Amino acid sequence: MRSGIHPDYHPVIFEDVSTGTRFLTRSTALGTRTAEWTDGQSYPLITVDVTSDSHPFWTGANRVLDTQGRVEKFERKYGKRSRAQANSAVRPDRGEG
Repeated sequence: MRSGIHPDYHPVIFEDVSTGTRFLTRSTALGTRTAEWTDGQSYPLITVDVTSDSHPFWTGANRVLDTQGRVEKFERKYGKRSRAQANSAVRPDRGEG
């Protein structure tokens, strides 16, 4: 490895905001706050929104999406189309080939 080009890694505590779980790992990031770890030492604390402890992919928890609300929001923004408008927007087969 070339010297002088690699960042300095140091112990840091990452805290998941949604679950409160903390992880002690090494990082180049510096936190503005500190927290005490189980070994009695203080380390920089960085809070994050999502970690493997709260992400649905890793937890296996399904998230329910409000699709009805999204459709209503779209219709309020762009207007509701009638069935006749929707059918006329469909392109007929051109018979090209």
